Amino acid sequence: MSVYTRLKQVVGEKGFSEDPADIAPYLKEWRGKYEGHTPLLLKPASTDQVSAILTICHETGTALVPQGGNTGLVGGQLPLRGEVLLSLTRMNKIRGIDTAGMTLTAEAGVTLAGAQQAAADVQLLFPLTLASEGSCTIGGNISTNAGGNHVLRYGMMRALVLGLEVVLADGRVLPMLKSLIKDNSGYDLKQIFVGAEGTLGVITAASLKLFPRPAQTVVAFAAIPDPQAAVMLLSLLQGETGGMLSAYELIPRFGMDLVLKHIPGTRDPLAVPSPWYVLIEVAGGAQNLDVLTAAALEEAMGQGLITDGLVAQNQAQVRELWRIRETISEGQKREGASIKHDISVPVTAIPAFVEKATAAVLAAFPGARPCSFGHAGDGNLHFNFNAPVGRDAEFLAQWDEIQLVVHDIVKEFAGSISAEHGIGTMKRDLLPRYKSHEELDAMRMLKQAFDPKNILNPGKLVPTVKRL
Repeated sequence: MSVYTRLKQVVGEKGFSEDPADIAPYLKEWRGKYEGHTPLLLKPASTDQVSAILTICHETGTALVPQGGNTGLVGGQLPLRGEVLLSLTRMNKIRGIDTAGMTLTAEAGVTLAGAQQAAADVQLLFPLTLASEGSCTIGGNISTNAGGNHVLRYGMMRALVLGLEVVLADGRVLPMLKSLIKDNSGYDLKQIFVGAEGTLGVITAASLKLFPRPAQTVVAFAAIPDPQAAVMLLSLLQGETGGMLSAYELIPRFGMDLVLKHIPGTRDPLAVPSPWYVLIEVAGGAQNLDVLTAAALEEAMGQGLITDGLVAQNQAQVRELWRIRETISEGQKREGASIKHDISVPVTAIPAFVEKATAAVLAAFPGARPCSFGHAGDGNLHFNFNAPVGRDAEFLAQWDEIQLVVHDIVKEFAGSISAEHGIGTMKRDLLPRYKSHEELDAMRMLKQAFDPKNILNPGKLVPTVKRL
């Protein structure tokens, strides 16, 4: 009996496909940079089935790639070498919610929006928010240590995971699905799998941390002269609101122009264009947050940090303001070719980094159109550039050279070349340029210990090349 026949028997007729038309949507990533191929798509419905699949794969040396909602941006979720593709989307049950302990237990295939709604249904909050929340999954969010808009207040996905259920490469199940805030009973094994991109084990369920829903949320939009003003305004707002800032997003005028040009139904919130903007969200239990926020913005305007601004007066305005931020990537895509960087630097270094790195890219490729935006509150910028008009192919041909220019400057500022998207295939061979030999050796030792036959997402995350 062939390996594929055995694997198909594990999941039954509804749990696999060999039809290229059925499989095709699972093989191409959103930006179109990577496209995979596989002879077999498996869609298990239970942890027992995942365990049986991995037992067979380990026994036969059959490689497979775990996949959540296929929203990754670095090629980590695709079978680029013809591996079996393991989709967790059928494992989509909410196993339980503890309202007193404020925890939620979800299977890996539950969408982020589904987890958010399950928490909201019991008047609690799961705070992770991403533009792809309708399709990305909890398992994928954990495997990539997702970030998003509210990291400033609630932390990365790593901070929201209390327990995990993980199937190891040989099929054994690690039963770590606890809901404990405190557990000092040895190595914190669950954290090894957070951000591991499916290279060490397959996450099948998670216990997640919930929070009280804020009694009041205030959203404001402010025009600022430059990134230095954004950093100074961040400090002022944190102090004046008592640490209630939950989101702080930097938006360039070019990003605003792309949204207005390509996203129907959007409009400029302010009358006079500004070179930069910040989208501000303050949330908490205090009933006077609107007064505190307005007073802080008024003080900032007096200091010259803000040139204009508004506070949303209703939920429709809130949605309009957030839509500007959340559709910048879509606007960039519709405008044409772009080269993107998901980087982080210390918050105080943002102005100097933007100035130096922008100048360096423009020197390397004159006419490139900078579109740096993102989570200024935690130092994570999507440091992107659109091609000069009519020069898409020429610009994309310089992808590797431009990335090296940017990433080398990131290193100068003690930053990271991947803040929240992960490493996948795109950045795997860059790691030796930016991480120490000791760190890379430790990563390889973990991979060897947990997956000695290299069957889990091979060729992703862990570099094999020497230092560049």
